[in-house]
Amino acid sequence: MTGADNRRIGFIGTGKMGEALIKGILQAELVLPSRIHASDMDSEKLELLESEYKINTYKDNCDVALNSDILIIAVKPQTVMEVLEEIRDSIKNQIVVSIAAGVQIQTFEDALPLRTRVVRVMPNIAATVREAACAISPGSTVSNEDVAVVSEIFNSIGRTVTLSEHLMDAVTGLSGSGCAYIFILIEALADGAVYEGLDRKTANFLAAQTVLGAAKMVLDYETHTGELKDMVTSPGGTTIRGIRVMEERGVRAAMINAVIASCERSKELGKKK
Repeated sequence: MTGADNRRIGFIGTGKMGEALIKGILQAELVLPSRIHASDMDSEKLELLESEYKINTYKDNCDVALNSDILIIAVKPQTVMEVLEEIRDSIKNQIVVSIAAGVQIQTFEDALPLRTRVVRVMPNIAATVREAACAISPGSTVSNEDVAVVSEIFNSIGRTVTLSEHLMDAVTGLSGSGCAYIFILIEALADGAVYEGLDRKTANFLAAQTVLGAAKMVLDYETHTGELKDMVTSPGGTTIRGIRVMEERGVRAAMINAVIASCERSKELGKKK
């Protein structure tokens, strides 16, 4: 352990991503429930979290900040400035972690006390099943030890990479939005099988398991995806017939352009902050 287990972790905002993180941290046994503190505008949600996870909950964001060594800001981007203004005087030596999409580190550093350690993280919705792809960008005063602690927290809900912040828009286009693209592909694969006679439940299972298995091969084999494709593609066989159709219909180009379009939208949203 790098030390996250000895620290108090706070959450301002307990939506899908915030709750997924709380659940992942506890399942990974990084800290005891008594060392997690959370606030939210939804009192009913806080009651449910306290009952299910036995964590500490508060209505006041400042109470969470004061009781945290690592403070995770998990609110909607348009709410960030309001929260930062509210907690500014409660920030002493905490590591402040933002998972607010599109909000730059500079926004946090300008709004919080001088030399506040800020880390920006872009997880994705697969955090809800502890298979998130998370990109971490450290701010100007963040140490390697700080990055290690934040990485340990986010590794509890998936896997992490550390990148320069200027690449975060590309991350948003790829892993941030990518799950939605894969859901469409899984649905389309299943539709094809249903057309050929499989029942929907079986088709969905086989399509999803096929995508899961293919993804695991990419991660485990650590070889070029073209080589993995060739492992399945025998001369004159069924797979190459299907690949020809995919290339004719522009599936590859559509996926590339989807990532680029999402990245461009992320840049637009960032400029509005």
